[in-house]
Formats: sequence, C-alpha cells, structure tokens
Amino acid sequence: MALLQTFGAPSWKQNLEAYLKTRQGLAARYAKQREMNKLSVTLGNGATLRLSPGAHNDLIKAIIEEFASRFAPGSTLLYVGDTGDKWAHFDKVKLSELGVELDGHGKMPDVVLYYAEREWLLLIESVTSHGPVNSKRHDELTRLFAKSKAGLVYVTAFPSRSIMAGYLSEISWETEVWCADAPTHMIHFNGERFLGPYQ
Repeated sequence: MALLQTFGAPSWKQNLEAYLKTRQGLAARYAKQREMNKLSVTLGNGATLRLSPGAHNDLIKAIIEEFASRFAPGSTLLYVGDTGDKWAHFDKVKLSELGVELDGHGKMPDVVLYYAEREWLLLIESVTSHGPVNSKRHDELTRLFAKSKAGLVYVTAFPSRSIMAGYLSEISWETEVWCADAPTHMIHFNGERFLGPYQ
C-alpha cells in the first residue's frame, strides 16, 4: 500500500525497484509450478530424467521403464524428445561412436535405445496423436540412421491396443508394435525374424 501511495511522486521509481526485488515475479512462480508438475522417468542406470506432463510423455515414460526393461534389458537411452524440449536427452557421443551423425534437421524418433548385447539401435515412435512407423516414416528413419554400425529396429508404441486399432492399416511391415496396456507382449509385423534388424 505504501508503494501505491508514492505513485506519481519522485520516489516512485526507486520504491518500485525496491519492491520488485522483494517479490517473486509471475514467470518465476509459474516456472516453479511447471517444474513441480514434470514427469519423473527412471532410466536403466538409475538416473532420473524430467519430462513435461502429458499423454505423449506418459507413453515415453512407459517405453523407457517398461518396454526397454523387457525387450532390450540393459539398453542405453541415447535420445528422448520431450514435447517441451526436442533434445531432452541426447547422447551425441555414443551415437557418433555408432556412426550416426545428426545435424538437427532430421525428424528424430521419440526414443532411441542402444541394445549393446544384440548391437541394435531401437528407433521408437510414441503414438498418442501422430502416426506410427508407416512406410514413409520407415524410409525417413532409414535415411537418418543410414550410417549406423548397429542394426536398426523400428518400433511403434501405443498407449493401448484400442488406439493401435485405428492405425493398423498404416503400420509398416518389418516393424514391431508395443502397447503399454499389455507391456509383456509385442506384435511383429511379418518378416523373417522377430525383433531384429533387416539388411
């Protein structure tokens, strides 16, 4: 109230500056709120990654914590794109060791896992609003990771089988499908082998 009483007076600017130093701005308050609401994801090595809240990142959390532990145990997370930060987690050094050099222009998959035991790079699309690994996306990812020394495995992840049903006609052959509502199972779309790269 004392600050308002000096409005228009010569001391107004000085009093306002002193007041603002003691008050937390709205941006800072809201930033703290957003940080508190972030989704905590536990990586295979025990480290924690913080992602923006939302259905898309809920599925990414399930991919990292559920899919990876079952179908690529001991794998290393090399990339995660957050809805709020495209490069939320990016192991440029390890990807480079595997022959993959990214310039930031290609559209990355939502999650990239390196499964050293099998020498596979798992390229995983998280589908909550955008489409699966269809033929076009398969080609894009193949070009983006063309120099990979590790075999490429293409996976589409859905929150549920009912959501997957709406995309069945689009899913590319020689890919895998995983649904978070049935985390111990995977669907293989044809091909000569189950869960592995094709030459």
